[in-house]
Amino acid sequence: MTDPQPPLSRRAPEVRTIGIAGMLVSFGDRLSEPANRAALAFRAAVEAEGWDGVEETSSSLVSAFVRFDPLHLSHAHLRQQLEALLRRQDWYAADLPTGRRFWRIPTVFGTDLAPQLGQAAQAAGLSEAEAITSLTQARVRVQTIGFAAGQPYLGELPKAWDIPRQTTLTKRIPVGALAVAIRQLVLFSVATPTGWQHVGQTAIRLFQPEVPDPFLLRPGDEVQFVSTDAEALATMRNDPHGGAKCEAIT
Repeated sequence: MTDPQPPLSRRAPEVRTIGIAGMLVSFGDRLSEPANRAALAFRAAVEAEGWDGVEETSSSLVSAFVRFDPLHLSHAHLRQQLEALLRRQDWYAADLPTGRRFWRIPTVFGTDLAPQLGQAAQAAGLSEAEAITSLTQARVRVQTIGFAAGQPYLGELPKAWDIPRQTTLTKRIPVGALAVAIRQLVLFSVATPTGWQHVGQTAIRLFQPEVPDPFLLRPGDEVQFVSTDAEALATMRNDPHGGAKCEAIT
């Protein structure tokens, strides 16, 4: 009898060439907490190494990307460096990077500001009140920034929220909208069509191109959504942080 395959989140990391100037280190075939932890920690470790010829790093849900100058650093040598770094520790159990923050973001759940709370709650097998309790009690991680400038994917939520995206698009979801699907939350930095279900509304500005650090949230940050009402939210719209408060995670 052959041994069963290890869980996807615990398979050996895979190093792949991406184009002529990139390497991708993948820690899983699907999202999981250990794979996301590994991607964040490994990307930070590559940054700390300061390898000559590496020009940029970034992370996705389960991978770390390294962009390099192939005229200065060969593919073979970078692969050797990455594989040596991978052997140093169990990246699935690594400490998360330092410098992370914990954000509390005021959010209106339901009402005409977030009209799909009811259908999302029904899909999760919850009442609207239970859904709000579940979403406000969850302390979620910024797993990656993607799709639009400064836009975070957050998770993972409890298993009840393993609900699919809609089969049809909502024509427009506003800036600051909080949407849910597949055990994740997305906090929208731009107005856009989406298949994610709009369950909450915030006043936060995630992308602020006028400041030196234009992305308000960073991968590895943690977030909790705090229930508020429409009147209070309206007063927060003049605040670029939309009433959100943060503190360092030590």
